[in-house]
Amino acid sequence: MDFNFKEEQLQFADALRRWIDKDYGFEVRKRVVHSATGVSDDAWNTLTELGMLALPVPEAQGGFDGSAVDMLVVMQELGRGLVVEPYFATVWGARFLALAGNQHRLLEDVAKGELKLACALGEKQSRHDLADIKTIAGINGEGYRIDGTKTVAIHGGQADALIVSARSAGAQRDANGISLFVVRTDTPGVTVRDYRTIDGLRAATVQFSHVAVPASALLSKLGGGCEMLDEAADYGTALLCAEALGVMDALFAATLEYMKTRKQFGTPIGSFQAVQHRMADMYIHLEQARSMAMLAAARMSCGDIEERRRVVSAAKVRIGHAAKFIGQQSVQLHGGMGVTDELPAAHHFKRLTTIEATLGDVDHHLERFIAQRGFGQHS
Repeated sequence: MDFNFKEEQLQFADALRRWIDKDYGFEVRKRVVHSATGVSDDAWNTLTELGMLALPVPEAQGGFDGSAVDMLVVMQELGRGLVVEPYFATVWGARFLALAGNQHRLLEDVAKGELKLACALGEKQSRHDLADIKTIAGINGEGYRIDGTKTVAIHGGQADALIVSARSAGAQRDANGISLFVVRTDTPGVTVRDYRTIDGLRAATVQFSHVAVPASALLSKLGGGCEMLDEAADYGTALLCAEALGVMDALFAATLEYMKTRKQFGTPIGSFQAVQHRMADMYIHLEQARSMAMLAAARMSCGDIEERRRVVSAAKVRIGHAAKFIGQQSVQLHGGMGVTDELPAAHHFKRLTTIEATLGDVDHHLERFIAQRGFGQHS
């Protein structure tokens, strides 16, 4: 497999990195995190101008029809810069719209930066099982009525519209009977409670009380949204793996620089053999994670559902282990400063910890990987 990026992909990455270095440094990020909304309109406008919102949108709706590999380059840079804008939430939501194939106007608005999305899929009892759904969708005249509560909707409070999973048939954990809808946040009956998460981003609890939506809000066939949900969740997981890679890149580089400047007994601690061994182990974890993140992105378009599931789960497991190891080692090598808000390393570790728990943690994806057909069989 060719792991070299195309010239266009490198240009996207370079433009994004230059903007982050110049206008979205650590101090700017801290001000955004502690602002009333937790996001920056200026940053969002810049991401739009750079073409980042149009990148994953199909060409027919004014986008660049970017692949998961194209998105890997972008997410890696956003991770490296610890960007807290609602980019991931929006492009993940746009994936649902693209898979639905009937939401052209909304996709055009996403490409133009005029529509922010969020995915309201998880519930209090569901943990990592997105098919564990108590939210109910019933037929209401020519449309539908949604009732239920969704939790930890990333950037749900900043979204103009939500991708919502609801059960229209079957038991609570059945794969069949899941329907997906796009719901405007200003729809009567929608209540959004916004809060800041430990990594500086925003999330929300969203309550739906007798929420009436038109028939056009249905993204999947009624009761037939499981396959779309599964594919979009894998896409979101691949993007998170790419972001984690960028975070680890930045954390490793910061730790390496600190090892060169921090002195003990008049000597840089990076000259000590024990420290060098730690840095070597961190580098091995980083490169293994890089390979798996790239493989997951490449396999998103392979057309083989089982292969996609297998590789995405393997990537989430490997990157989860790498994130924990690199994060813990970096904090220890920085000493007490490694856990203070004044040092970027602490924020890198918090973001890595949150990513590991988003869309399935290591244990969840290890079980999913083992459950794939053919695991453990020998020819």
